[in-house]
Amino acid sequence: MASTVDTKPLSGEPVAVPDPGNTKFLVDPYKDWSKGEGIPIHFDLGHDLLALETGPWDRYDARGCFAHTHGMGDFMANYVIEVLPGRKTRPVKHLYEAFFYVLSGYGSTTVWLPNGEVRTFEWGPKALFAIPLNCLYQFNNGSGVDTVRLSCTNNAPLTINLYHNLDFVFDNDFAFKDRIGQTKHFEGEGALYSYGLESARKVQNIWETNFVHDLTSFKLYEFEGRGKGSLNVNFVLADGTMHSHVSQMPVGRYKKAHRHAAGTHVHAVDGEGYSLMWYEGDSEFKEIPWRHGFMYTPPFWMYHQHFNTCDQPARYVACSLGSRRYPFISLRRKSAEGGGATSVKDGGRQIEYEDQDPRVHRKFLEELQKTGVPSAMGDIFDEAAIMALPKESLTGVIQTPILAGPAT
Repeated sequence: MASTVDTKPLSGEPVAVPDPGNTKFLVDPYKDWSKGEGIPIHFDLGHDLLALETGPWDRYDARGCFAHTHGMGDFMANYVIEVLPGRKTRPVKHLYEAFFYVLSGYGSTTVWLPNGEVRTFEWGPKALFAIPLNCLYQFNNGSGVDTVRLSCTNNAPLTINLYHNLDFVFDNDFAFKDRIGQTKHFEGEGALYSYGLESARKVQNIWETNFVHDLTSFKLYEFEGRGKGSLNVNFVLADGTMHSHVSQMPVGRYKKAHRHAAGTHVHAVDGEGYSLMWYEGDSEFKEIPWRHGFMYTPPFWMYHQHFNTCDQPARYVACSLGSRRYPFISLRRKSAEGGGATSVKDGGRQIEYEDQDPRVHRKFLEELQKTGVPSAMGDIFDEAAIMALPKESLTGVIQTPILAGPAT
């Protein structure tokens, strides 16, 4: 049925006016914009961003594609920019926040700041950086042989749907001088902050900067609330409302299952393994491969768990809405307060090892057998007993503890 609009003629009686094109209601400005950009739009649980097909993108005078996911939610999205050898992009600016993760290649970024200064910094694979809000910026491929690929996680859906005016979003002269940051923030330096030190589960270490040279070697800090040997650091990039953190799993171990709001874009940085996802009541797990280039977003309130099956520590970087400085949404604020590492049985969002379905650890042990890596979790699980469980006992609804109280 076509939507209608009501008008009130001189007679005083309202008249229903047909809207056969459905142009007046149920409008999605972000979806319309992404379709209008003329580049491929990919949609799945997750993507190998290094393998996605790209197409000519006039906005950047480069190549690109949208890497949309089932779990992107209402506020966040991702696209890929591909810069051919010896080329540079067209300078652009926009009112949405954007974090860039370098998938491949070497190059530089030039940023024109509202105070008239120009900053240029060089990067290579596995660098992470943010553009200060509404600053003009340009990417340059420093190689004459190799192509550059950048993953851009952004809050364009929130921004474009909120204002539904593309001129306002892409051609706005307002200068956010408070978002520039210090000169050293464009050089990979920054400042470390910590809070929540009264509890190991709640401690938050935050590095404020605009640019991280290499996520594989960046210093991380203990965060055992997510599992023994787990390391972590949070980022505040360009004083944004978007959040990012890097976490590391030790050899022979994996993270505890947890759930949260939609829109968290998880990029595997190094190592190999897999992630499992499931909803309460599911009987089967969904599995996502784990290696550099893969990105996925767990849908809203869907449990997910990350596993390292290789002979080196495995890192990932996650980008979402709601930074540690500006949590933005209530669920993100609860995470910033430590709720993300609190057991479901205590009203949190995490499944402790002792409460997880035996299929989880059984699969992990079977995967380790394939890679020849020994498990380092014998201090937590009776692994011989788990491997001896008959297969018929490892079926049915996935065991999940009951949430105590309202969700936080």
